[in-house]
Amino acid sequence: MKVLVLGGAGDMAQAALTELGKEEGVSRVTIADLNLKKAESLASEQGEKFQATKVDGMDHNGLVRLMKEHDLALGYIGPFYIFEKRIAKAAIEAGINYVSICDDYDAYLEVITLDKEAKERGVKILTGFGNSPGITQMLAKKGYLSMEKPRRINICWAAGSNEPVGETNLMHLFHIFNSTTLQWLEGKETKVKTGEGMKVVEFPPPIGKLPVYYTGHAESVSIPRNLEGLEEVTLHGGVQPPYIVRTVKFFSRLGLVSNHNRRRIVAKVISRIQGIFKRGGADRSVFRIDVYGEDKGKDCHHYYTGVGHIALITSIPTVTAALWVGEGKFAHKPGGVYSPERLLDDPEPFL
Repeated sequence: MKVLVLGGAGDMAQAALTELGKEEGVSRVTIADLNLKKAESLASEQGEKFQATKVDGMDHNGLVRLMKEHDLALGYIGPFYIFEKRIAKAAIEAGINYVSICDDYDAYLEVITLDKEAKERGVKILTGFGNSPGITQMLAKKGYLSMEKPRRINICWAAGSNEPVGETNLMHLFHIFNSTTLQWLEGKETKVKTGEGMKVVEFPPPIGKLPVYYTGHAESVSIPRNLEGLEEVTLHGGVQPPYIVRTVKFFSRLGLVSNHNRRRIVAKVISRIQGIFKRGGADRSVFRIDVYGEDKGKDCHHYYTGVGHIALITSIPTVTAALWVGEGKFAHKPGGVYSPERLLDDPEPFL
């Protein structure tokens, strides 16, 4: 299988390169990135099956041509509120399956509008197959299936500031703590202000107790569309140490991150002094999923937690999903746009 890794020189993608390099069924990996020099360096480090090329995520025709030379594409080009639908559309035109780590709620709502087109072309678009979203939805569905009457799913994530992240990750952080997002409350989609709805959650070490807030990840819009009968689906997120979120919220109130260009400028500045914000921060990221409902006439509560380096716990599910697609494990599914809880009838084997 020939795999194209779009945005392959980015921090989040590098763990995926290592995993793909181990797979005998992967004959070639193309690291495609706007930063050709870095892509070439990584290809040289990874070994013979790797090659590098320059790609511009805004160049539709160039994307289609490059995709046609491969069997499958992995999507790491962000921010996804700019690129997810654009790249998925190119994959559909090229006729190849696409697996992404797309995490923005509005990007999810945009890309699912391509479902009919993808189905007609027999192309599978797997969106949000990372950590959060990704593993979080798989565990949410596991909890959903574990009880007779699931009612509420509350998903929380937290990032440690002492993890390597690039400017794109910072733009994503600014985006999901700016303006509004959608949560599923009292059985209906409800607009809420990001950075509100604060609660303190007990995460696994090294994070522990941390305040989290409504954020613009995809789980709160994807799960209610794919798992029926739920009264509530919420998504909260935070960063350790907590002052970082307070700083981002302050930027938002000042209007410094109100659009993409402003986020890009602020991210460029912050990335140069990022070491300051790493002080006192954990070098792991965590998540927690709580599922409430009724089983055998009794109230039921199941919860799941996870911890790991963000690049690794983001890329492992992405690569696994790509390999499963290549092995035909989803051949019984028609083309379309799939989030994890829609694609996996039973998430347990994947987990």
